[in-house]
Amino acid sequence: MPPVLSQFMARASGTLKGFSTAQRTLAVIGVAVLLLGSVALGSWLTRPTYAPLFSGVAAADASAIVAQLKTDNVPYQLANGGSTILVPDANVYDERLKAASAGLPAATTAGYSLLDTMGVTSSEFQQNVTYKRAMEGELAKTVMAMNGVQNASVKLAIPESTVFTSTKADPTASVFVESSGSSQLSPDQVDAVVHLVSSSVEGLTPANVSVIDAKGNVLSAPGTALGGANKQATEYEKRTTSAVQAMLDRVLGPGNSTVALTAAVDKSSSEVVKESFASPSGAPALNESSTTNKSTGGTGTGAGVLGPDNIAVPNGTNTGGAAESTATTKNNAVDKTTANTSIPAGALQKQSLAVAVDTQAAKRVDAATLTDMVVAAAGIDRARGDVVSLKIVPFSTAQADAAKAALDAAKAEADSAAAAKTWRTILLGAGAVLAALLALVLYARKNRRQVRELVDLGEQREAPAALDPADPGTLETTALPSIPEPVALPAVENNDADSKRASINALATADPEKAAALLRTLMDERTPV
Repeated sequence: MPPVLSQFMARASGTLKGFSTAQRTLAVIGVAVLLLGSVALGSWLTRPTYAPLFSGVAAADASAIVAQLKTDNVPYQLANGGSTILVPDANVYDERLKAASAGLPAATTAGYSLLDTMGVTSSEFQQNVTYKRAMEGELAKTVMAMNGVQNASVKLAIPESTVFTSTKADPTASVFVESSGSSQLSPDQVDAVVHLVSSSVEGLTPANVSVIDAKGNVLSAPGTALGGANKQATEYEKRTTSAVQAMLDRVLGPGNSTVALTAAVDKSSSEVVKESFASPSGAPALNESSTTNKSTGGTGTGAGVLGPDNIAVPNGTNTGGAAESTATTKNNAVDKTTANTSIPAGALQKQSLAVAVDTQAAKRVDAATLTDMVVAAAGIDRARGDVVSLKIVPFSTAQADAAKAALDAAKAEADSAAAAKTWRTILLGAGAVLAALLALVLYARKNRRQVRELVDLGEQREAPAALDPADPGTLETTALPSIPEPVALPAVENNDADSKRASINALATADPEKAAALLRTLMDERTPV
């Protein structure tokens, strides 16, 4: 063994031998904790990071994929009830390629690939059904590509073509969606699904598309308006209510007023075509034509008048005259204007605004002035049929009092919890201090040296004379006499030395072994330098 290592081991061994039993125990526990922590940290650092291999797979596909992973000796984890398979990052792409080569996971919705296997001998019915299945599969895959959609299925009901328009039926569609996790599709996502399906099928309108989720909730029913108009109404109500409430809070103070608005919007869209004609002033005619007719008459016998038997009775002669007529035709220039107006859904039809003001706050403001301000802020049009109602009523303080009481109770509970935590900390600290003191006391009692008082045996009664270095006789020492056998001590003068000698003699008489052990301890004791 190298000298350096030997010296280190010897020094460590000496240090360990100087430890007490408690210190050795603590050292062993510390080393064990350090080793276990190092092992845990090393295992955590060397643990591979898992990434999703496939998610949302069916049970049969998951079983086949897991069998393939076991064959390849690749560790895996299952999540989301077995529908998500996790593998280490280094094996994700390799295992995906192997699964794809094995046809896993199997496609649940076949799209236009169904048309590739159609033969030339297929009947017209088979062609129509296959084409419809292909469209349903493509739409389902497109819907599943949306965020939050785990699975989807689309069913189309396309009626047969007919030349009789009176019996022609419109196509309809139903969409089943399964959201991932516990989330639910938002109204915007539902509208997107409806418009996607309706725009993909000829003659299909958004009103004929129904959407349901896996929980059985109807997200969009046939014949109902989409969420666009309702969303516009909700946004308008929120925006107008916020504006009016902000104004009232600045005037009356927060909590002294409340606003409620209901807006009616047009949920139908329409197109208006308007044509108007106008004649320009001062413009000449495009063309003009005039026709004149003249006629002259002569003298003759008149036919007479009818008699009683319807027989003409001559009454004299008839003298003719001249006649003239003129007709004029003009083609003037005319201006023609055609206007196409598209009215989308969501146009505001009517709104009703209700405002309640606290009685105490209304004393500082005129009610008529406040009503005019509310009308202007909300854009009320009375000609359109808008209604505004402002009432001054006393507000109930029960909710505020309950909230204040709840806040006070929560504060008191928090204070008591903080006090309890403080006292618990103090008690724990005191217990730790007492335990440390107790350990120190036990350690001191166990390892302290026995303090014994030196006993003057009284051999030298008088103080020695001053030593003279020049006189060798003064440097001589006299050996102590041996302890005599225990005999009865005569009465001596009661001084300190005699009392100590008497105590030792009495101890030796009563318990010789203990006296010998005491003297042996005094002789063996070494005083450190």
